[in-house]
Amino acid sequence: MITIAVQAGGKSSRMGEDKALIHLGGIPLIERVLTRIDGLADEILITTNRPKTLAHLNLRMVGDEVPGAGALHGLKTALSAARGEVVLILSCDTPFVSRELLEHLLDRAHEADVIVPKHGDKYEPLQAVYNRARCLPAVEAALVSGERRMVSFYPQVRVLPIEEHVLSKLDPSGLSFFNVNTAEDLERAEQLLI
Repeated sequence: MITIAVQAGGKSSRMGEDKALIHLGGIPLIERVLTRIDGLADEILITTNRPKTLAHLNLRMVGDEVPGAGALHGLKTALSAARGEVVLILSCDTPFVSRELLEHLLDRAHEADVIVPKHGDKYEPLQAVYNRARCLPAVEAALVSGERRMVSFYPQVRVLPIEEHVLSKLDPSGLSFFNVNTAEDLERAEQLLI
């Protein structure tokens, strides 16, 4: 079973509102992501601290166990709540995520505990596939030791990086990892729609 967990934590300090609900070309960011993942998973869940604002999506909502504690806590929440053994983590603010890339990550899920895109020495852990049973204990241990970085538990699990030469074939536009974090990013995203 495959679960896709869309991270939609809540109000963005830089944007001043809930990023999931910011409109891009008249469509909320989270709905753009959901359209791109339609049919890829047995279960879709949303991790959010504001479930009422997303209730119209009619999807399972899970609140962060420690609101505002960061992405690693959000990953723990998603892995704990997921029904699937394979869990694809996505952020709600990546409106141009490549479906081909996601399909590739899911197709390779059996090869390692984490299947993660990598640019140079930088991983993209918020667009990666995790084996729930093997990663959850490692994430919990990292949190207990005071870690907050998403990749802090990677040395404890088997990681398969998807390198740039593969990424460029799956996402020729290079926009899969474009995040809408600021008003300037939103303006750029609007221009990319044209």
